[in-house]
Amino acid sequence: MGAVTYPNEKVADFVTSRLVPLQVPSDSSLAADFKVKWTPTIIVLDYYGREHQRTVGFFPPEEFIPSLLLGMGKVDFDTDQFNDGILHFDALLKEYPRSAAAPEAIYLRGVSRYKSSHNAAPLKEAYEKLKADYPASEWTKRAEPYGLL
Repeated sequence: MGAVTYPNEKVADFVTSRLVPLQVPSDSSLAADFKVKWTPTIIVLDYYGREHQRTVGFFPPEEFIPSLLLGMGKVDFDTDQFNDGILHFDALLKEYPRSAAAPEAIYLRGVSRYKSSHNAAPLKEAYEKLKADYPASEWTKRAEPYGLL
């Protein structure tokens, strides 16, 4: 990641303007505290240091930003900041609609819209979008019950 992804100008701008990045050596006590077993391990934490997303392995530049946006949306989702989560998921889906993170973002966007409105229509919309665009995705399978709404 240090040779390909981190030096990418778009990645560097995104990370430095929107996150507090911390690179930890794999043999440090902090790596042990976070149970890092392989590198690269990317962990998205909230303000209080609670983990909301963990990924292990290389990301090319075009997949790294969508993964970070997904993690940021998950922080919002997990802390009941559903409208902020929707904004992160929308940004991911607008800028990176074919990324590997897109199906999960569609799913969580639908759930966030439901949680913020108590209207079930966004759940069904999420399922229909997943079924149309990502029929083999695990997120489509998870959303299948919403098709009955």
